[in-house]
Amino acid sequence: MSLSDADSAYIQGDYLTAISIYKNVIEAQGVSATLYMNLGNSYFKLDEIAQAILWYERAYLLDPSDPDVKFNLELARTKTVDKVTPKNQLFFVVWFKKLVAALDLNTWAILTLTLFLIATVLLGLSVLTGKVSVRKLSFSFGVIFFVFSVLSFIFASTQKNNITHRDTAIIVSPSVTVKSTPSESGTDLFIIHEGRKVDILDNSMKEWVQIRLEDGNTGWVLQKVMEII
Repeated sequence: MSLSDADSAYIQGDYLTAISIYKNVIEAQGVSATLYMNLGNSYFKLDEIAQAILWYERAYLLDPSDPDVKFNLELARTKTVDKVTPKNQLFFVVWFKKLVAALDLNTWAILTLTLFLIATVLLGLSVLTGKVSVRKLSFSFGVIFFVFSVLSFIFASTQKNNITHRDTAIIVSPSVTVKSTPSESGTDLFIIHEGRKVDILDNSMKEWVQIRLEDGNTGWVLQKVMEII
């Protein structure tokens, strides 16, 4: 079975078959934002919103610059029970996240290397040239390109860290009671529903995971009710 077979199954409305083939293609060829989004689309068509959000989030993690992924993810979120109000963040944090998401990891890496090479050439020219005007100009632009290469490297490193250290998850059970302690006898704190995105604070225990919501509330849930993005 190939990617074209999965696409054909999707077009014909056989979404379960499409899902199976897409997953086989991922196992054989490796991950990609496009394949993850196709899986999300298939689950969305089956009205399995939690799984759709999970795969859209995975696609967004690989390519946050793709507008289709962002649109589909936001559309799927409108179908969840829990309506989340984003927590207010400092403006420079918001801008930093937007800049990081402006390009995918590979593009940031290529841009970093390109800017660094240009900076190296310009700084080298400032040392080798005999003309004072050329030396000053090449040195100034060399410093500017070097600074931009450092910023690009920071953005690339941030994206790589997000992909490597996955500390967020999607609730996949219809309804989950969050506990005060990692035990069924713990106090019931609040209820969350499928499709909710949570931060993972502690997953060192065998069956229980400590989570945090966007509003800062924390608690414990069974590991089986969630899937890591």
